Amino acid sequence: MRKNIILFFFFLLSACQSIPPETATPTLPTVEFPENAQSEVIQIPLDIGYGVDGGWYELYFTDPTHPEADSLRGGPDRRLASAIDEARLSVDLAVYSFSLWSIRDALLDALHRGVQVRIVMESSNRDRDVPQELIDAGITILGDRREGLMHNKFVIIDRSELWLGSMNFTIGGGYGDNNNLLRIRSQKLIENYQKEFDEMFVDDHFGPDTVSDTPNPVTFVNGTMIETYFSPDDGVADVIIDLISDADESIYFMAYSFTSDDISEAIQNRGREGVSVAGVMDHSQIASNREYGEYAILREAGFDVREGGHNGLMHHKVFIIDEQIVITGSYNFSRSAEEKNDENIIVIYNTDIAEEYLKEFARVQAQATVDEEN
Repeated sequence: MRKNIILFFFFLLSACQSIPPETATPTLPTVEFPENAQSEVIQIPLDIGYGVDGGWYELYFTDPTHPEADSLRGGPDRRLASAIDEARLSVDLAVYSFSLWSIRDALLDALHRGVQVRIVMESSNRDRDVPQELIDAGITILGDRREGLMHNKFVIIDRSELWLGSMNFTIGGGYGDNNNLLRIRSQKLIENYQKEFDEMFVDDHFGPDTVSDTPNPVTFVNGTMIETYFSPDDGVADVIIDLISDADESIYFMAYSFTSDDISEAIQNRGREGVSVAGVMDHSQIASNREYGEYAILREAGFDVREGGHNGLMHHKVFIIDEQIVITGSYNFSRSAEEKNDENIIVIYNTDIAEEYLKEFARVQAQATVDEEN
């Protein structure tokens, strides 16, 4: 029922005249892929990790268990740095933490080419070496200056492509942890993220000091429906719960921090009705949240939930529903993400993309263990 309502809502919106977004920077011509275009999914070679090119999107995964991960070269950050190298007008970046020199160097080169570079960050990480190097070079980095976290991880390049996912632009994020990174070309999706970025960088509004005003909450890209939600203003937990509650066959998840009783209860309810449930959670979060975490609860309920099995973080924040729907972004499944932090998720209705996330889930699950102490 929810999916039918969304479809009806989208077609009502599409009948209305669209209003160009207000921008402080000139926008470049943007290529929109036709709704009926056929895009071949191509494997993208990476030295560390792997990626796929679906035409209007590119999807990358880190691989911290790769024998050459210690080289700190050749991961998904190389692709993002190359995209920044192609920037002609602007790079807007919102990130929780930042230490990757590949992205640093690309931003400095962009600045020297005359590209406008703007950054919002979590204030507690702004004083670290790489952000300070950028500040010293003349790049403005605005911190959130508040108790909640500026926990987003997204980049908008020339207002014509969007990068988002779970990966902080850190050495650990790119080479020590399990993460995903998406590159999407969609003007309407970019309008959503540009609005969110400008709320923070231009209006200086963070956390609960925002309103739900996403321009295109539901959009279609090359025939794929995508929903956009920002926290704490869009009620992300309810969105996730609704999607879980509508699951017919399977619920797979990869979670860094998972302390939301409501989301866990929704999973358990569907699992009791015969829906297949499996998950992998970060080992350090399981250890530090024994009292409040959902790992032990889900294990005791009889579900195949495991502990991430490598030394780095299991840092994904992903649900895969019925092998068709993917939820991904920066949002941990916690009260802080729901009520305090600046976060984002997208919901993607695409079986090809879901298949790639399922491959990543299988890879991470194969490395996982069971914590018998919980």
